[in-house]
Amino acid sequence: MSDDEREEKELDLSSPEVVTKYKSAAEIVNKALHLVVSECKPKAKIVDLCEKGDTYIREQTGNMYKNVKRKIERGVAFPTSISVNNTVCHFSPLASDETVLEEGDLLKIDLGCHIDGFIAVVAHTHVIREGPVTGRAADVIAAANTAAEVALRLVRPGKNNKDVTDAIQKVAAAYDCKIVEGVLSHQMKQFVIDGNKVVLSASAPETRVDDAEFEENEVYAIDIVTSTGEGKPKLLDEKQTTVYKRAVDKNYHLKMKASRFIFSEINQKFPIMPFSARALEEKRARLGLVECVNHDLLQPYPVLHEKPGDYVAHIKFTVLLMPNGSDRITSHPLQELQPTKTIDDPEIKAWLALGTKTKKKGGGKKKKGKKGEKPDDSAEAVPVDVTNGATSQE
Repeated sequence: MSDDEREEKELDLSSPEVVTKYKSAAEIVNKALHLVVSECKPKAKIVDLCEKGDTYIREQTGNMYKNVKRKIERGVAFPTSISVNNTVCHFSPLASDETVLEEGDLLKIDLGCHIDGFIAVVAHTHVIREGPVTGRAADVIAAANTAAEVALRLVRPGKNNKDVTDAIQKVAAAYDCKIVEGVLSHQMKQFVIDGNKVVLSASAPETRVDDAEFEENEVYAIDIVTSTGEGKPKLLDEKQTTVYKRAVDKNYHLKMKASRFIFSEINQKFPIMPFSARALEEKRARLGLVECVNHDLLQPYPVLHEKPGDYVAHIKFTVLLMPNGSDRITSHPLQELQPTKTIDDPEIKAWLALGTKTKKKGGGKKKKGKKGEKPDDSAEAVPVDVTNGATSQE
């Protein structure tokens, strides 16, 4: 289907069938995340865990919509990535990689699933340890989670993307952390994981985005990455990059045979969604991907790093802007956190006290809640550290 045709018959949340597909994809991705977290133990190989997440998504989506007349595309929408400690994102190694997890590692697990192009993504932060997470590791996770809770309450029809950017930076600062620069939260549409409407996580002079207002029936992937460091991650080694996405608007006649072979395989298997080079034949992939990237046929998702010793946390969720309020459809419970900071800022407390559902027209439920009072309707949101952070006394 051409982009023009898709634009003409664009499907959104006003269709109950579309809502069902988003929620089905979300259910699979939440279970895949649960599976991966349960296997994150010392000495587990990262590549094995990534493969488990992807295999689960492929198997579960493969069992759906088998007997329908029209072929329905479904499967992995973002390959499982596990980025450890000061590594920020997109670490999804090749089969030959021997990297293992260690006790005390702080992991960011990131994955996505789609059914008929309707995408659910999630990212979660987990520490390999018994008992509560303490110290700066707890601070950075609490910062990401509280910022995500605030974003959930501000991404609603009538609000502006800049309101969210300012708010999440304020939350991170309250935990003496930084929002990592360069991270964008995208609107998602059918077969589009990175739509044009975006929320900038950290305002920086070199990154500008258009002002945008959220509207009913839109879907967003809200992406929050926090750091105890400067929040200005660097690319250390291009060879670590293994996640790519086909740039559908670019064409080029590749010179190398290996490149043409790999590009043909990508067009067949991964014409639209991001994929891991692990799914391609490794030797040819190493050779062929370089030429494809150099000529902009593929968009790389680089593996970025903060400085050694810095902790980085990542929370990402999919939210449907339904007529009755915001519906967060992807999440995973956090470990018990004992951050060194508490939230005392009245503005942040007021944001956290907002409801996520709406009554007929406008206003959030229990809007007048006092001192970070938790509204009923946010029961799905992860409560422990946010309410502690929102209400505990110094």
